[in-house]
Amino acid sequence: MYSARKEVKEYLDFFAEPNENDKLEEYKRIIKEEFYPEKSRREPKTRFSVCRKAVSDFKKLGASPEYIAELMVFYMENACEFTYDYGDMWEQYYDSVEGNFDRTCRYVVAHGLFKKFEARLEQCVKWSEDCGWGFADNMADMFENAKAMYAITMEGSELYMKLSEKFGRNDDNAK
Repeated sequence: MYSARKEVKEYLDFFAEPNENDKLEEYKRIIKEEFYPEKSRREPKTRFSVCRKAVSDFKKLGASPEYIAELMVFYMENACEFTYDYGDMWEQYYDSVEGNFDRTCRYVVAHGLFKKFEARLEQCVKWSEDCGWGFADNMADMFENAKAMYAITMEGSELYMKLSEKFGRNDDNAK
């Protein structure tokens, strides 16, 4: 079974010797190749299915949320920078980027990583400013929603901590 399926081999190899940095770079190369191929004569393919599969496969390996978020943000950076570099794209392109950007924003907020990736996500919004189809407005809205969700989450955490301190409640006293 080890040699019969590439996915099984990759998972077991990663499980035996987890090196998130190496795997992250491997999956980043897959994504980069879709937008900015190294072979200069080859046209970019911009296959979102290949990029989504790279993110999905990386998640399946059991990588940490920070590394997964890094790959997701990298994917969005490439997609947004590509439309900035090459001009207006087709509507389906924008729909795909918007859906993935929303998932990325939600992921980083859910894992408490918004502050770490905030500047890079904001750069994605800036790259979208000159694009059509309402793309820039949608990207800005998703970014602002993520920022608000993060603020509420952090405010809620701080409030919980203050109430816990005030009333002396902690896990030891909860029994």
